[in-house]
Amino acid sequence: MDIDALKQWIGRTSVAHDHVAWNSVAALAATLDWSDAPPGPGSVLPCLWHWMYFNPAVRQSELGADGHPTRGGFLPPVPLPRRMWAGGRVAFHSALRVGDRVSRSSRIDDVSHKEGRSGSLVFVRVRHEVSSERGLAITEEHDIVYREPPKPGMPAPAPQAAPADPAWRFEIRPDPVLLFRYSALTFNGHRIHYDRPYATGEEGYPGLVVHGPLIATLLLDGMRRGGATRPVAHFEYRAVRALFDADRFHVCGRPAADGTVRLWAEHTDGALCMDATATLGPDSAGVRDEGR
Repeated sequence: MDIDALKQWIGRTSVAHDHVAWNSVAALAATLDWSDAPPGPGSVLPCLWHWMYFNPAVRQSELGADGHPTRGGFLPPVPLPRRMWAGGRVAFHSALRVGDRVSRSSRIDDVSHKEGRSGSLVFVRVRHEVSSERGLAITEEHDIVYREPPKPGMPAPAPQAAPADPAWRFEIRPDPVLLFRYSALTFNGHRIHYDRPYATGEEGYPGLVVHGPLIATLLLDGMRRGGATRPVAHFEYRAVRALFDADRFHVCGRPAADGTVRLWAEHTDGALCMDATATLGPDSAGVRDEGR
């Protein structure tokens, strides 16, 4: 592992442009099983739905064996096979609206290496700034982790218990159709999300992997279903345990008196799978408890 060579990617930048198209917004609303009408032209784009945009349209011949773009472009060529969305921090400064012309400036902020219980880990932190015609809308730090395949016979880490007192709790059934639709909407070619023989045979997973950003989006959508009326000013999330298409899980939340909301994804066995905190901005009536 030549970490010094990988650190040469620190400071590398990229700029992308896109359009917050209504048809993709309507498609994500359907994928999340909204019963009410999706946001129309001019409406505020729900938090984290910007992840549908700015995804590079890489030529088929320039994809790696895992379905991602060949390593060594904007992201460093980390020589570890498993690549996962580990977490991040998102600040919402102003609303994006359906129909906006938007741009995103990205920068590699850090590359680090450590040895974990399961072997080598490389962390890449990417900073994004998303703007519309009205100015800066979102700043985001995205944590990507690269890791070795599991060693034969290595026991799974002990699960971490999820909080026991949610104010709301909604069941999610992440079947292959849901994962395929989200992959399509985010133009995510990573085969672990839709190609079962690859996910189980090449990367050693027990099934199709539920996208980290999909889980995070479902957490905030669960907060909306739980009665949130104030806008989100900041969102921080961390993947704790992978979820697979055979796993039913729950998105849960509990408001706090300080204007934050604890959010988490919980496996049916009670294990914590994603942990998150939403900090609410001013306005409106706060978070109600009706979604219990």
